[in-house]
Amino acid sequence: MRVDIRGTRFAAAVTALVLAAVLVGGSFWLLAAQALVFASGAVLGVGRSPYGLVFRRLVRPRLGPPAETEDAAPPRFAQAVGLFFALVGLVGYGVGPLWLGMAATACALAAAFLNAAFGYCLGCEVYLALRRVTG
Repeated sequence: MRVDIRGTRFAAAVTALVLAAVLVGGSFWLLAAQALVFASGAVLGVGRSPYGLVFRRLVRPRLGPPAETEDAAPPRFAQAVGLFFALVGLVGYGVGPLWLGMAATACALAAAFLNAAFGYCLGCEVYLALRRVTG
């Protein structure tokens, strides 16, 4: 299965905004909502996640067909990595220490920003590196 790279960058941009809001406001519940988005992307695939659906229904029709697609497995893995960091962040915001929640959220924000701004998917690169190592 292949995905439109513009959709993954759109999702990364929305994710970056949500995670920035979590860092500014310290909202456990907003981070929990983002964790659910990450979980849906990891389990269902990025095209079926909430941000993927918004992109497909509202944004993509205005852009036209994609010039470039990518394998869906690396972005799906990246969603699982994002979920891990969101869950660690929830522990930090929920039971402490607060710095753990902030650090985990900041790591996820940095990765989302790299994808949104530069098209560099850190989780995708980790996936590809693991594939090379494991054969």
